[in-house]
Amino acid sequence: MNFVEELKWRGMIHDIMPGTEELLKREKTTAYVGIDPTADSLHIGHLCGVMMLKHFQRCGHKPIVLVGGATGMIGDPSGKSEERNLLDEKTLRHNQESIKNQLKKFLNFEQNEANSAEMVNNYDWTKDITFLEFARNIGKHITVNYMMGKDSVKKRFSGESSAGMSFTEFTYQLLQGFDFLHLYREKNCKLQMGGSDQWGNITTGTELIRRIEQGEAFGLTCPLITKSDGSKFGKTESGNIWLSPEYTSPYKFYQFWLNTADEDAERYIKIFTELGQNEIHSLIKAHRQAPHERKLQRRLAEEVTVMVHSKEALQSAIEASEILFGNATKELLLNTDEQTLLSIFEGVPQFTIDKSILNQGVAPLTLLVELTKIFPSKGEARKMIQANGLSLNKEKFTDIETLLTTANLIKDRYMLFQKGKKNYFCVIAK
Repeated sequence: MNFVEELKWRGMIHDIMPGTEELLKREKTTAYVGIDPTADSLHIGHLCGVMMLKHFQRCGHKPIVLVGGATGMIGDPSGKSEERNLLDEKTLRHNQESIKNQLKKFLNFEQNEANSAEMVNNYDWTKDITFLEFARNIGKHITVNYMMGKDSVKKRFSGESSAGMSFTEFTYQLLQGFDFLHLYREKNCKLQMGGSDQWGNITTGTELIRRIEQGEAFGLTCPLITKSDGSKFGKTESGNIWLSPEYTSPYKFYQFWLNTADEDAERYIKIFTELGQNEIHSLIKAHRQAPHERKLQRRLAEEVTVMVHSKEALQSAIEASEILFGNATKELLLNTDEQTLLSIFEGVPQFTIDKSILNQGVAPLTLLVELTKIFPSKGEARKMIQANGLSLNKEKFTDIETLLTTANLIKDRYMLFQKGKKNYFCVIAK
């Protein structure tokens, strides 16, 4: 496999330095991508860079993941309007270990492989350097004029933010450049990859290597992923889509990809899966002939969910999707874990009632109209129940006289009402 050609047809190259492709054809190359360890989980905004490393390793080259323990203490100004909070070392170490465990699903870290992946932390080679050493050995090689010419710096000085830029953040590109220099010296690393907003930082590194070591180093960036409507990829109303199931359930993760717009799905399936060119073209063709079937989105959601989580998690997510969008049974509802249920109920209108009311039992119409607003009137509720239009916990609800009790709760806490075909309501007993 030719790495550059692979990225090109997938739409994963934004900038590439001249000579990069020739280097990769000439020798087995080591490259790195930096990841900011500000959380103990990656989110899908990191996935493009991770997939670049995955393809890189598949092509026989050696990937390095650099966790920015030192640079994470400062915060990269690229694309940011405010300075970040600084993290302590204990938190950074915890985040590093958690991130490595997630990356093992994408990269082979086994030591017996010639091109096994490595993880390094720039805190390890930065923490003992004094300010005077850094200023003399690194800072003197890069002029302020050169640093001021970077887009990330220009934007912060152009009035986009009243806060300006601290000296700490101004030095970020020098620190990242020093990382590249260190990896060039210690690991024979000749290529840095990242998002297009990193181009200025990457070229500072290649410049340091050229000036200090008289060496040749290269850079390659992928485009920043956006949605077709121009909004930010990977963000929802409730925040980031995380790779950790603790922060984003596999059901919610699966639904994110399943709900991708047609135009986005055609790009995303190239970027976020390992599927080959012919198979993807066939999928896109089939999708365009019958877009309502959403074959492309389904395959995209399946591939990414299995890669990030597991086949079992995918199956659970599909079954959970049936609860709202298919013909799920009460048994499936009862067997679904509470975290997944909460994810399912997140987009459903919710009402909270006092659980003690259910100890004595409550009339169905009282619950449906007075304690909640599932129906505007008892007359309308009675009419729909008599017409077989109401379900409770995926079973038809027809008994208007029998009191509802705690026995009707799922997980001793929830009731799921379905009014008609598509209208769901969750009652939470506290």
